Amino acid sequence: MLKICGVPRSSYYYSLKLTNPKQAPQGGRPVPGYSYTFDGKKVTDTRIKHLIMKLLEGEESAYGYRKLTIALRRQHHLKINKKKVYRLCKDLDILGKPVKPKQSYPRRLANNMEVTGPNQLWQMDIKYGYIAGLERYFYTASIIDVYDRNVVGQYRGKESKTKDLLTTLHKALLKRGVYNQETPLVVRTDNGPQFKSHKFREFFENNKELLIHERTPNRTPNKNAYIESFHSILERECFKRHVFMSFEEAFDVLDQFMDFYNNRRIHMSLYGYSPTKFAVKLERNEVNAFKIAV
Repeated sequence: MLKICGVPRSSYYYSLKLTNPKQAPQGGRPVPGYSYTFDGKKVTDTRIKHLIMKLLEGEESAYGYRKLTIALRRQHHLKINKKKVYRLCKDLDILGKPVKPKQSYPRRLANNMEVTGPNQLWQMDIKYGYIAGLERYFYTASIIDVYDRNVVGQYRGKESKTKDLLTTLHKALLKRGVYNQETPLVVRTDNGPQFKSHKFREFFENNKELLIHERTPNRTPNKNAYIESFHSILERECFKRHVFMSFEEAFDVLDQFMDFYNNRRIHMSLYGYSPTKFAVKLERNEVNAFKIAV
């Protein structure tokens, strides 16, 4: 008859279950209202809820339902799973709210570009120095112009916060007249937490017509090769030649080295001139301009 009518057998028998209350779906087994200990003793759900609240009043106050399940098993020898503990915690209204994922700072990847002059591409990074006398580290953040190799800005301090880096960057932009130039400047960094912060993003969004922030792909230090090269020079020619006993001594030595690096240190890639001397000669057309592919 079903075949003649064109009705599938499964649909027919399913309709019988819906029309017959005795055969209607039950919706899972009923909640028993108790659990057992490992030695067979029955413990009511009311008692288990009391044990959960006692746990949360003590050292386990920050536990979620998964850790509470383990604690109930170990401390009270209950045979109980995390699903039941979750249900009991829900009845007690003690479940924590799910943590909303933080909105990440969207990354503009470092693109290949051709640099033909100063203030087109800066690279920025953070390095550690060691104070042997205090057994502590200090931070230095440097900004280098890829074309003329000038370290246009540098921060050194006992900590490295985003606001300190932005202050250093702002001073460098003023010093180099970037706010008055027509073409935008690209500032390239790695993916350190300071460079991924919302404050760092806001600074560039507020100056989006003048500044572009690029972050290198993971595990690609070659995309930040010029600042990495400067940091190797800083380590080899400054940090390794001194044993610092205090922050003041370290900062003083660092300032002296930076004066030497920018104004007197010979760079063979700059026709044997220092970065500052090369920039002056380039402006006077006393040296040939070149192109850098990065």
